[in-house]
Amino acid sequence: MKLVRYAALAAVLAGGVSTFALAQQVPPEKAFGARESVTSASLSPDGKTMAFLAPTTGKGNALFTVPVDGSTPPKRSMVASGEPEMIAGCGWVANDRLLCTVVAPREESGFILNASRLVAIDAAGTNFKMVSERNTDNALYFNRYGGGIVDWLPGQDGAFLMSKWVVPEVTTGTLIQKRKEGFTVERIDTRNMQSRTVVKPIIDGSEFISDGSGEVRIAGVTQFTGDYSATGMVKYMYRAKGSGDWKDLGVLDTRTDEGFNPYIVDPAEDVAYGLKKENGRLALYKRKLDGSNLETKVFARPDVDIDGPLRLGRKQRVIGATFATDKRQAVYFDPALSKLADSLSKALPGAPLINFEGASDDEKRLLIRAGSDTDPGRYYLLDRETRQMRPLLLSRPELDGYKLAPVKSVQVKAADGTLVPAYLTLPVGSSGKKLPAIVMPHGGPNSRDEWGFDWLAQYFAYKGYAVLQPNFRGSSGYGDQWFQDNGFQSWKTAIGDVTDSGRWLVSEGIADPAKLAIVGWSYGGYAALQSGVVAPDLFKAIVAIAPVTDLEELKRQYVGTTGQRVIRDFVGNGPHVREGSPAQNAAAIKAPVLMFHGDLDVNVRIVESKLMEGKLREAGKQVTLITYPNLAHSLNTSEARADLLAKSDAFLRTSLGLQ
Repeated sequence: MKLVRYAALAAVLAGGVSTFALAQQVPPEKAFGARESVTSASLSPDGKTMAFLAPTTGKGNALFTVPVDGSTPPKRSMVASGEPEMIAGCGWVANDRLLCTVVAPREESGFILNASRLVAIDAAGTNFKMVSERNTDNALYFNRYGGGIVDWLPGQDGAFLMSKWVVPEVTTGTLIQKRKEGFTVERIDTRNMQSRTVVKPIIDGSEFISDGSGEVRIAGVTQFTGDYSATGMVKYMYRAKGSGDWKDLGVLDTRTDEGFNPYIVDPAEDVAYGLKKENGRLALYKRKLDGSNLETKVFARPDVDIDGPLRLGRKQRVIGATFATDKRQAVYFDPALSKLADSLSKALPGAPLINFEGASDDEKRLLIRAGSDTDPGRYYLLDRETRQMRPLLLSRPELDGYKLAPVKSVQVKAADGTLVPAYLTLPVGSSGKKLPAIVMPHGGPNSRDEWGFDWLAQYFAYKGYAVLQPNFRGSSGYGDQWFQDNGFQSWKTAIGDVTDSGRWLVSEGIADPAKLAIVGWSYGGYAALQSGVVAPDLFKAIVAIAPVTDLEELKRQYVGTTGQRVIRDFVGNGPHVREGSPAQNAAAIKAPVLMFHGDLDVNVRIVESKLMEGKLREAGKQVTLITYPNLAHSLNTSEARADLLAKSDAFLRTSLGLQ
């Protein structure tokens, strides 16, 4: 295989997209805080053109297309300002046409919720069509869901299968009305906008799964209580090949993952691939859709959950399964792809993780993303016939030229003797001893950290801090026993692992005990604040980004929504709610606190940070809250992230005496 010398396809991307300037010219806060330059990458059906999203100024982003042979630079096809619309993702419906999801926040009854719409556009930026059905004045309620892609319909030029919610309409003073309601599937031709119903509306339907060749085989129906609160239970039904009759497939409890969770249908085998628990851990199974309900285990691990099937191309062909131990791994059912992934990982510098991001419909051309702890990621085009691989684009060009810090998998011994998996990032060239250090618990809590590039951890390592990211008990991915009752109900164990991680840094001689801090985002912010409550002398500074601060308040935020029962049960009731709420125990915190929050955060409302700020001030504590207008949970502008990094570093340096 001939690997051509790296040369970016675009020296400069138009419309405000970051340039491929030398990284030394970009200040570290801007370089590490910059949004990814390539997201939602995909390959056209003929494999000749790549599409991707790139950031513009502020919250905006744009759709670009570029020939993979490098003959012309990327061309902008569509742009969204971010005020309020953003492009969430795009994919190809033909060699010259794309389908994109556009999202925007919308306030309804005091709640800020995201609304979506599907639009189609030619790669040249012409022939724009609104695919989603427009809301009318006669609709009984506003439909926030603009539709989803069920099947890309390879071979059917410009058409796709769309899931949509049908809203009944009534015209006052007349007999004219549209009574149909429910979740349905339509075939849409994005060139002429002709449509036809493929699946009749299903009341409370929430998911459809096709076989990748135009036949919808599985439907999910969300179960609700009398007050229209979601129970967390989803009933799945299937249709035999060529049949229109629905039959029971099973019930999934989304709160506990009990039951069969279907992901994809393989038409050749006539099976659904999905996840199901085995000995408290998720394993990959396949279930026959011929009426026999015969189930076969495909792949399982004794130590971690299987995260799901790997799929390739617009047909979503199942090619393997993925899971994470100390590193993300894949087992491929396709021997050729298994051999290819292994050889690429060995051949490319730094032994990166290999992802097959896309493929031409004949799978002769593959879009590959490679990345590692010290490589934020880069894209390649592999031609399997010529055995040539062409470099395309960098994920984070601003960091090209920065020397990034290796990430090491370690085990932290908790107070009860449990070994907690964690990732340690040390500054490049440091001795690894008596350093200013940061414990950085992840968000979620239904999540986990993984080996690889992390812009937040890498920034702090670049600034001279040792960074430890523990997968505390309450993290997902390690099975039921590790997850326990989740990071809120089992907060004492989870936070105990976080504080023990700080003590481990000191006991190993890595951290100077007088220069130990904690930084976290979302649940990580909660963990940072609650660690300050239970171990007030351990951390000398606390940075909490978009944190949960009061568990009762968290439940209140969902009252009146369909998710109120699920959140109520997830957080639970009892003494742990008050004991586990930093805002209710603010007087115990000794360290100075810096918080950041966007005022359009729909995941954790800004009221949580404002409540914490007030409680800390009442207790006479040192606290600063920085708010970002019109930004969501992810603080999704390069400017806000650069500001967050600079102010966090300045705060830590002052608090830890590093000035």
